[in-house]
Amino acid sequence: MSSDNESNNLALSDDLDSAESTGSLKDSDINVESTASDDSSTSEANYVPEQDNLEKMILSTGIRVGTPVKTKYMMPFIIRANPEGLYILDISKTLSRIDIAAKFISRADISKVAVTSAREYGKTPVEKFCDLTHAKYILGRFMPGTFTNPALPKYMEPQIVIVTDPQADQQAVLEATRAGVPVIAICNSDNVTSKVDLVVPANNRGRKALATVYWLLAREVLKKQGVIKTDSEMKIPIEDFETKLVEEFS
Repeated sequence: MSSDNESNNLALSDDLDSAESTGSLKDSDINVESTASDDSSTSEANYVPEQDNLEKMILSTGIRVGTPVKTKYMMPFIIRANPEGLYILDISKTLSRIDIAAKFISRADISKVAVTSAREYGKTPVEKFCDLTHAKYILGRFMPGTFTNPALPKYMEPQIVIVTDPQADQQAVLEATRAGVPVIAICNSDNVTSKVDLVVPANNRGRKALATVYWLLAREVLKKQGVIKTDSEMKIPIEDFETKLVEEFS
């Protein structure tokens, strides 16, 4: 582990510990209308959307809808199961973790932030996020050795690795862990997060959900970089982050 990466890991841990220990992550800080409002009275959040209609739109994307399976790692982020048997993630924790992730990313050399997605629906959101923030994207199959083998043409030494799904992007997670690079991951209810440094709980399978997560993360990073000052200055709509559905003709 390089001294830079060790410092990055410590800084991320400090950000998370500080947010949780100071009580800054509390449900009263966010006004999200949902059927789970009674369940989320102890939720964490330090992020408040400025537009009321944005709150409803975020929920409508399915960002908090998990799978029928839950792991022990994700239990702290689950508030209930819906009638269909799908676990519902705590949206306030999603938003607060996005805020923490953006703060951490903004401190790094953005050209050394690697964002990966093996999932098809994650490719456009990741590409758009990287276009706006100038991070580096790795789409599709992750070439083994990208973070560990200097002999490879596309070898890189990232300061932070962001993955769309720690299961689908497990090679990237494994190599980042070996190199001592902190991992930020979008995690669904069924993910194992033992090698993830910062969990962003969210639906990481849905087309609209992934677009929303990366749009929110991009907006917060741009604000913390000083590129924009307010939420309303984010002129690019979430729809631009969505992977387009292509009609196939036989």
